[in-house]
Amino acid sequence: MMLLYKGGQKVGKGTYWNIANGFRVDAAGNELLPGERGTAYLRIVPGVMFLAGPVIGLLYFLFLPIVTIGMVVQLAAKKVWAVLASLVGNLAYFEWRPTESYLAGDKKNRKKVKKS
Repeated sequence: MMLLYKGGQKVGKGTYWNIANGFRVDAAGNELLPGERGTAYLRIVPGVMFLAGPVIGLLYFLFLPIVTIGMVVQLAAKKVWAVLASLVGNLAYFEWRPTESYLAGDKKNRKKVKKS
């Protein structure tokens, strides 16, 4: 019994799942699967899907707290990083002023200091 089918292939009665985009195709008899030869379909056996439902629900139940904790830690780290970056940004001072230019020569306007 083959589980993997290609687009344009003649298949029997059953439900086929397009792996690339998640669309489901219900075939009533000898039909051609839509799509090109590169499109892959997986035959869904109803008994396996019936048994897979509780397993998928259990995995969701187990991993949801882990994902939630990870997202909260990531959000807190981003907030702390933003506060630290703003504090450092307020402390740093640069002499570069893009709106000022000294094309006339700033050095000429300075008073000369006599060395003693």
